[in-house]
Amino acid sequence: MKGKCFVAIFFTLIYYHYSFSIHEEHDEIIAESESVLDPKGELTLKWRVNYNVRKIRFSLNFNEKAPSINWFALGFSDRGDLENSDVCLVWTNYIGRDYFEDMHADENGKLIRDTHQNCEDFHVDRETRSVTFERYFDTCDKDDYVIEDGTVHVIWARGIDKLFSSKGLCISCTSNHDHGFIRVRLLTPPAAPQPSAHELRITNKQLKVPGSDTTYWCKVFKLPAFVTESVHHIVKFESTITRGNEGLVHHMEVFYCDDDPNKEMPLFEGNCFSPKRPESTKVCSKVKAAWAMGAPPFIYPQEAGLPLGGPKANKYVMLEVHYNNPDLRNDWVDSSGIILHITDNRRKYDAAIMELGLEYTDKMAIPGGQEAFSLTGYCIPQCTAVGLPAAGIVVFGSQLHTHLTGAAVRTRHARGLRELPVLNEDLHYSTHFQEIRILHRPVRILPGDYLETTCVYNTKDKEEATIGGHAITDEMCVNYMHYYPATELEVCKSAVSNKALEDYFKFEKRWDNMSISFEAAPRANYLSIKPWTPLRAKALHMLYTESPISMQCNKSDGNRFQGDWEGIEIPKIKVPLREAPRFCPKMHSNP
Repeated sequence: MKGKCFVAIFFTLIYYHYSFSIHEEHDEIIAESESVLDPKGELTLKWRVNYNVRKIRFSLNFNEKAPSINWFALGFSDRGDLENSDVCLVWTNYIGRDYFEDMHADENGKLIRDTHQNCEDFHVDRETRSVTFERYFDTCDKDDYVIEDGTVHVIWARGIDKLFSSKGLCISCTSNHDHGFIRVRLLTPPAAPQPSAHELRITNKQLKVPGSDTTYWCKVFKLPAFVTESVHHIVKFESTITRGNEGLVHHMEVFYCDDDPNKEMPLFEGNCFSPKRPESTKVCSKVKAAWAMGAPPFIYPQEAGLPLGGPKANKYVMLEVHYNNPDLRNDWVDSSGIILHITDNRRKYDAAIMELGLEYTDKMAIPGGQEAFSLTGYCIPQCTAVGLPAAGIVVFGSQLHTHLTGAAVRTRHARGLRELPVLNEDLHYSTHFQEIRILHRPVRILPGDYLETTCVYNTKDKEEATIGGHAITDEMCVNYMHYYPATELEVCKSAVSNKALEDYFKFEKRWDNMSISFEAAPRANYLSIKPWTPLRAKALHMLYTESPISMQCNKSDGNRFQGDWEGIEIPKIKVPLREAPRFCPKMHSNP
């Protein structure tokens, strides 16, 4: 909108069920999708993307339970706030006349009419209880939000107020039941052909969902004998949501239990964080499928599939479901889960997942009080040179991952001195909306290519440092890259070198008189540094961007490739990618 969010500018400088289809009409590439807007499922948003003209047609549908209203605003904002949002407004005045306007909200949530009207072709259909309108991805209007690939926060508000004018209408003054937002990926790519395969349903069964605000529910399953006897390929996975629970199910994942093939696993079912959860189930941590609010079915390329089962693999998987229950209802019953489409007719290539980014280590930290602090993990040319086949690999999907303070993620790709198109990025990233995304274009990575994954964090509400690690209160920076053919290289990640970090702590102890202990772990030493002044934060950032690194260039068995991976200089991209041109409509609508 009137500007990109802070993290988008930074980068320039350096809950809900979703159905999906894509087809071509007269050489037009069209994507049609839908998502419920509200927890009760009374409001459904459908959208139709025309990639040729870079335009989206939105359709708002109100079911029979939706209350009568006199106005409705639908729009976009950087993080789901109603304040400073960009909206398309439909309202009826006190004598029953309908009005349609392109508006934006000020810092108090009060609407101001845009000079240029870019919400086009409004239509109200009272018989079908729907409202439709169109909007370009980018109107090149300073008052409008730019719709980009990645996470989009779609906001909405409604009211029964009788209006004589929309000027000054306060959308943030509405009750909690009359406004909200969802996170979706509006610009989904064309879908692959539907595969023919066996359906393996990994679902809860008539689960009485706890009445708490947030629940993570885990359930361990034993794979059927026909899967454990021979390796199958997952060729597609998708969600199955209990009818009426579209607003309850937030996200889901299926994890493979990475243990000895003959190791039996307790069929635990319960809260994922319960002290009663068996410790042995903690090995159920390798993602096989993931669905988040707004995610379409994930279809593998026709030449590849993700291996599952077989006599050399453990026989167990675990389903994790995140339930979002803001009304604290205790009458929800749910049988949602994920459907794996599998086949024993294995495809030409095994697909695999490679981890890029930062090591899971307390060697990295984000100072408190930062609006946009960046950390970068490196996959260096030396690692791809020894780990990839001569013909390279083809990346077709990507899942970006941080914990609670992550605000944006980007993976850059370079060959030699020259930067190639970005592999994946999300400038409005949220840890609450993590899906495995099919890329708009497959990316070939060759031996000697270089990849760097940068995460931007917001710690404005914290005083102490946030430390790298596995806990949800720690931080991560990862890109789980989905590719084929499978190779030995599974982890290509980095951290600041041990010597550089030791020198940093010595400096802080000697010159800043911090209570550093050379016997303590990095976590304790980072937490002893306070307050995090701008100068200290800048010094730490310089440490990470200018110091040598330690590499995890690891095989799938956990061992590193041969060689000395300590104290390596960070590669530099000499020829950065040119900024992409903006595609603007030829003219704005008249006010």
